[in-house]
Amino acid sequence: MTEPRRLRGHTAAAICCIASCIRPGLVATAAEDGRVCWYDLRCKDMLFSMDVGNGDAVSALCFKPGNEDIIYVSVGNEVKCFDLHMTASWNQLESYSYNKDEINQIACHPKSSFLAAADDAGDVKIIDVHQRCLYKTLRAGHKSICSSVQFLPWRSWEVITGGLDSKLVMWDFSKGRPNKIMDFGSGGDSGQCCNPAFVHALVVPDLDIVDKVGKVCVVARGDGVVNIINIESELAALKSKMSTKPKLGSKSNPKSHSSAADSQSTDQNDRNLRLDYSVGGHVAAVSSVAFSMFGEKGKFIISGGNDKSVKVWNWSKYRDDSGQTSSGNELLSSSISLSRKVNWLCTTPADSENLVVCDTSKVVKVYSVGELPEDVQVIEGGKEVVMGGSVVDEWLLMKNGLMIIVGCEFMPPMIPKMD
Repeated sequence: MTEPRRLRGHTAAAICCIASCIRPGLVATAAEDGRVCWYDLRCKDMLFSMDVGNGDAVSALCFKPGNEDIIYVSVGNEVKCFDLHMTASWNQLESYSYNKDEINQIACHPKSSFLAAADDAGDVKIIDVHQRCLYKTLRAGHKSICSSVQFLPWRSWEVITGGLDSKLVMWDFSKGRPNKIMDFGSGGDSGQCCNPAFVHALVVPDLDIVDKVGKVCVVARGDGVVNIINIESELAALKSKMSTKPKLGSKSNPKSHSSAADSQSTDQNDRNLRLDYSVGGHVAAVSSVAFSMFGEKGKFIISGGNDKSVKVWNWSKYRDDSGQTSSGNELLSSSISLSRKVNWLCTTPADSENLVVCDTSKVVKVYSVGELPEDVQVIEGGKEVVMGGSVVDEWLLMKNGLMIIVGCEFMPPMIPKMD
């Protein structure tokens, strides 16, 4: 395929990236060199960089909701806050060191002043950045590293976390306890045997597209599976089961709330979607997932993995207007073959240069992702071949019931006009 644009500025492997929702083309990347680099994709060179880690890796980034001039970064066990208007000094506005171990991800509540920080100890610290104090510690939900955290924008007091214990935990952070725990490592959902179903990343839709895409959470798993979990259906099923339990009178239940949540961990909901290698998905751990910000926002789910590939899923086809479920084979829109494993990815609102990928190198890549015509289905794609003396991607497609082999340098492939 066409060579991606390369963003240079880091001196060590890029770890994560974020893109502005209100400033098209503005992208921030963080790396093991302790720097945050800023780019305007409409310009040729890097805008500026910030040395926020003093040589220590920057593990996560997030904008302050409603004010993207404020950015939060995590370095080690500390969360730091910076104002982009203060480029002369880069003095931090505030910092929080409530986590006892290294932070893996931070997230801001879209409608309030809370920030969540998930760490290697399995704990999640909920910080009130307005009061500048620790609000709550969420613990005992994970037995291993807590890798990811996201607030549920449609529920004021709930947050969801994933960990390297293969668990997805839905919390009421006002009470500091889990509402439900889903265990991907137990039962019949253990996936490929060679890689555990660790939860490496989570994403939930922004509040402005929840009504369109649904109240869901996308999960990147270590066994190569991308799960789309219907949060409300899971919580409704839990509430229904709890309401049908026999009354115990005045006698207290000796089990803890976490055990009660664990009892629901293997429940499966037929409205949840599983994308794996059998439908053209990843063959190694999935490290990052994102909703598309370009075009019809949220129409695509983008996933990147340790198999050196990026998958573009048109998951809007999952349920049509009649409520019938589409086959998983129809959901893969396109696939990008890379030379390195993916650490993180994000999308931008632009029509081109709208996919930013941080791999295990110090150079960040930017790709242009488009959309296949509705009557074209990807059967197999992304395999590099030599055609006409050039290395291109070979695609096996179906259009109007006919199989087409296309060699092209574009993503997705240009479809020949057929009468």
